Amino acid sequence: MKTSIKHMAWVMAWVACWFTNSVSGQAAGNNFRVIAYYASNAANIDSFAIDQLTHIIYSFCHLKGNRLEVDNKGDSLTIQKLVSLKVKYPKLKVLLSLGGWGGCKTCSGVFDTDEGRKEFATSVKELADYFKTDGIDLDWEYPAIEGYPGHPFKPEDKNNFTALVKALRVSLGQEQEISFAAGAFPKFLEQSIDWAKVMPVVDYVNLMNYDMVHGNTPHTGHHTPLYSTDDQKESVHACVSYLESIGVSRQQMVIGAAFYGRSWGQVENVNHGLYQPGVFKNFLSHNIFDRIVNKRMDLLFIMTKKRRLAMPIIKSKKSL
Repeated sequence: MKTSIKHMAWVMAWVACWFTNSVSGQAAGNNFRVIAYYASNAANIDSFAIDQLTHIIYSFCHLKGNRLEVDNKGDSLTIQKLVSLKVKYPKLKVLLSLGGWGGCKTCSGVFDTDEGRKEFATSVKELADYFKTDGIDLDWEYPAIEGYPGHPFKPEDKNNFTALVKALRVSLGQEQEISFAAGAFPKFLEQSIDWAKVMPVVDYVNLMNYDMVHGNTPHTGHHTPLYSTDDQKESVHACVSYLESIGVSRQQMVIGAAFYGRSWGQVENVNHGLYQPGVFKNFLSHNIFDRIVNKRMDLLFIMTKKRRLAMPIIKSKKSL
């Protein structure tokens, strides 16, 4: 998962991929998931609407040798605080996550051997037993294709990833959850994962349907688009449709929705600036829209009642 904000409390939320109404989703019981990746400290947790979540994934743990490690007191306190929320919210699941963007440099090498995979799987079980967490999320960016600049990758990563999730299932048993973060772009979908072998072993996949236009993109666009356009093919719909076409169940897909934006400069006023060449400027957190963007663009923000997890609905004042 790419993010340039190291200490953002809620990096993003994920919603289970049910293309029906919310009643159908809720009726699906355990198949409906609203997931948040948490990347802050223990002190900030109580400021969020935990009652709206089914899962919290602590982000991120990393490899130390072949083992998953929680190697400082602050991380331990945060994980313990997250797990303590289960007293008030007994249906809440708390998972640990490996990696993140730039956080899996040695993954290709470690997971290349049976010994490395088994030692890792054993360490995940030990941490789950110690912290009383509910599973593991793998955020390896990326198996078999280039991800973070300079990180090793090789074609064998694809089969090694399959062997990894199988080793984790043996170690963790059926009660613990196993998930992984997946790039939503064609190269990852087609080359990184053996979907037919992996999905029967894991519980679900977290689709990274965001950053499809990012800081290295030399033009503007929608970075977390729901549907494709003639100018931008990558989208939630394209990703989900591809996976469904190769036999992945929608009940195992979780859509990633990023609550932030991106801005560009030196953009010509053509097509309102959309899909135009430009120079990336910065990241825009959702909580600054009303304070900064509104003043510049004469926009009215209509927020949902629970502001803590609100998404802005933007309309031009001139059109009201």
